[in-house]
Amino acid sequence: MTIRVNGTTRLAGIIGLPIDHTLSPAMHNAVYEHLGLNWVYVPLPIADETDLYRLLGAIRALPFVGFNVTMPYKQAMLSLCDEVAMLARMAGAVNTVHFEGGRLIGYNTDGRGLLESLTLETGFDLLGKDVVIVGAGGAAGAAFVAFMLGKARRITVVNRKLVRADELVSRMRSHLRITEAATVETESAEAVIASASLIVNATPLGMRDGDVSPIPAEWLNSEQVVVDMIYRPSKTALEIAAEQAGAKAINGLGMLVSQGALAVDIWSESAQIRTPRDVMRAAAERAMIDMHTKEIDF
Repeated sequence: MTIRVNGTTRLAGIIGLPIDHTLSPAMHNAVYEHLGLNWVYVPLPIADETDLYRLLGAIRALPFVGFNVTMPYKQAMLSLCDEVAMLARMAGAVNTVHFEGGRLIGYNTDGRGLLESLTLETGFDLLGKDVVIVGAGGAAGAAFVAFMLGKARRITVVNRKLVRADELVSRMRSHLRITEAATVETESAEAVIASASLIVNATPLGMRDGDVSPIPAEWLNSEQVVVDMIYRPSKTALEIAAEQAGAKAINGLGMLVSQGALAVDIWSESAQIRTPRDVMRAAAERAMIDMHTKEIDF
C-alpha cells in the first residue's frame, strides 16, 4: 500500500488511549486507496480530557474529514460535539465524528456495526429473542440501542455494579416499545444468561493476557450465539468458554470493520458508494499478523 500526501490531502484518525495496537489506520488507509480518496488516517493518542479539548480546537483548523473515538473518550465526546445524532444520544457515546462546515457532528456506528457483523457472521435474527449485554458503558449502550431497534423480545443488562446497569436501562426506558428491559448483578446472572439466545460482552475484560472470561463456561450452552466485542487476542477467554459449551462464538473484528466502514460512508457523504468491508477486513487481518510477528520477533 502506497500513501501519497500532497497539498489537498484530507485527514482522518482515531482518538483514544492506549491505541498502540489499533487496527484502524491499516484498514482505513487501505480502503481510502481502494476508493481513490486522497485521505490519510492517523492514530491520535490523547492523555486526558484537557488534551482532548485542545485537540478538537486544532482539528477545527485542519483539513479533517472526521475521526473515530475509542476508549476512554466516547462518552466525553457527547458534550464536545456541536451536534449529536439521535442514536449516539440514546447510546450515551460517540465513536464517529464528521467535521462538516466547521462543525463537529457526532455519531455512533458501533451498534449498527455489531448488527451487521452479527448477521454476516452468524445469520442471527434478533426478532423476538432474549439477549444479554454484559457491561454498562458506552459499548453496552450502543448494543442496547441496536438490539432494541432490532426488536429483541427482552434485553438484560448484566453488570458488577447494578446501579450502572440501572442507569443505562433508565436512559433507554422512554424509547422502549415492544422490547422489555431488565438488569441483574453479574454474580446473580446465571439463570438469565443460560436462557438467553444471544450474549454480548461489552466490557474490556479479555483484552489483557491472563484475563478470565466475564461469564463462566458452565452458564453457556450449544443453543446460543456469543459475541465478544474484543478482537485482540484472536480468541478471548469468553470465546474459548463459549466454544467449549458448543455455542457459536465470534469476536469483535467484524464489528470493528463494519463500524469503521460506516464511518467512511458518513465522511464521504456519497450515497453511491458503499465502503467495501472485505478490503478493510483483509487489511485489519494483515495488520494483526504483522503485530503478532513483531511481538514474537526476538
